[in-house]
Amino acid sequence: MSPRRKTKLQIDLVIPIFNEEEAIRQTYTDVCAVVDALPHDFHFIYVDDGSSDGTVDTLRAICANDQRVTLLQLSRNFGHQAALTAGMDASQGDVMISLDGDGQHPPALIPKMLDLIQQGYDIVQAQRMEEERAASFKKITSNFFYWLINRISGTHVMQGAADFRALSRNALNGVRSMQEYHRFLRGMISWMGYNSVILPYHEPERIAGRSKYSLAKMLRLASDAIFSFSLAPLYIGLSAGVIFFVLAAGQLIYVLSLWVTGNTARVEPGWSSLMGVLLIASGIIMILLGFIGVYVGYIFQEVKRRPIYLIKGQIPDERSQ
Repeated sequence: MSPRRKTKLQIDLVIPIFNEEEAIRQTYTDVCAVVDALPHDFHFIYVDDGSSDGTVDTLRAICANDQRVTLLQLSRNFGHQAALTAGMDASQGDVMISLDGDGQHPPALIPKMLDLIQQGYDIVQAQRMEEERAASFKKITSNFFYWLINRISGTHVMQGAADFRALSRNALNGVRSMQEYHRFLRGMISWMGYNSVILPYHEPERIAGRSKYSLAKMLRLASDAIFSFSLAPLYIGLSAGVIFFVLAAGQLIYVLSLWVTGNTARVEPGWSSLMGVLLIASGIIMILLGFIGVYVGYIFQEVKRRPIYLIKGQIPDERSQ
């Protein structure tokens, strides 16, 4: 890894937003306080993911007062990963830095990220210090998810590594070349294998509001990660089928041995045992068919080639520039 020359860079800050009316003004101010002191050119790319509060109005006012700010409005709520993808696709700078607009990704790390990029790293991944978080349902399920995905997939996804990172132009082009519909960017970026470095940080409290990642959204993201990066569910169903076949073969050999030795009196017809076998076999088949169905559904959505997101407006309008 050869260090890059420390020159003036074009930096794009990609910030996906969804219903952050109460926080967006303060986070913008906090980011400006950091980047205004740096010798680089910064461009803010806010991506509104179908907000229903006053977020867009606040961002319009920010755009009117700062020529560095661009607002992309998606046609509806496509999800955090799609909004982040829209910002990445719009990025034209030498370096792209993604961060959330709720204040929990400290902008004070931006100078360090840029230093590491200029040292030759293509990916600077910020990692939240998990031990500081109190035990909660979200933390427990998050720990279990990372434990599971790292054991059933061939891609290591670092625990606590959220979508707060810096990418070189080379790495960003690599991400943009992957156009799958079901996106788990943390896994996709780890999968690429570019030179990367971890930058730990202490997560501050949200400036206002609460997390927009509901349980349903977290389950959807976990599902995308597992079924996009692993065939383990299919192997689980296959293994269960093999185990059942071995048990059935053992039962058949046992019954045949009783017939061969003339101990047929010990062969007692049993309704419960027959139904138990049928239920177990049916359950295994249904589980396996369910896994296959999920994969077929993912394939169906991929082959339709629908766009990952749709943009209904941009401020400033690129046609007027």
